[in-house]
Amino acid sequence: MSQYPHPIIAREGWPFIVGAIMVALLVNIFVSWLWAIPFWIIAVFVLQFFRDPPRDIPSVNNAILAPADGRIVAVEKLLDPYLKRDAIKVSVFMNVFNVHSNRSPVDGEVRDKWYFSGKFINADLPKASLENERNALWIKTDNGADVTCVQIAGLIAKRILCSAKPGDHLARGQRFGFIRFGSRVDVYLPTNAKINVNIGDKVYATSTILAELRE
Repeated sequence: MSQYPHPIIAREGWPFIVGAIMVALLVNIFVSWLWAIPFWIIAVFVLQFFRDPPRDIPSVNNAILAPADGRIVAVEKLLDPYLKRDAIKVSVFMNVFNVHSNRSPVDGEVRDKWYFSGKFINADLPKASLENERNALWIKTDNGADVTCVQIAGLIAKRILCSAKPGDHLARGQRFGFIRFGSRVDVYLPTNAKINVNIGDKVYATSTILAELRE
């Protein structure tokens, strides 16, 4: 799978951005600039939602990087529901003002992929991990560790996009998906991973080191 070729503005947002600008422009021309103000505000909001800036990749060996921008809402030991193993789950909640592109937390091969239709409850709630619409990737790292990365739809998210498929090799920080309009990403890590974040911390996709895999 090739690296994402269009940084700055996510291609998933191009139709929404063009549509919002066209509506604002038509109201501006055929009604009045005053009536067009709310539509221009909406257009600016849509534009900022789909921003997708390039990120520097830390050079720390065995680093597990944040797969999304947002706030840490869970760090807990439990059963990985996809690989049926004990794991540490780290959850990143994205609000509507965060960048919503998703990036690989590790270097590794995608071994499997699961999609589940589900509800659209608030992604900040713990039960969202198992009840909301979600897409999970099992990534086998280059050094043999198992990492499960799960995209979860939120209260208003209506589309999970994932371009990765079994057999693809992902590089740390490589873009693999997008969740339109609010969401959450869970990462299930080996129980011996060294966790570097706490609940409430703000993290940034690729730039923040969530944890480190132990040798």
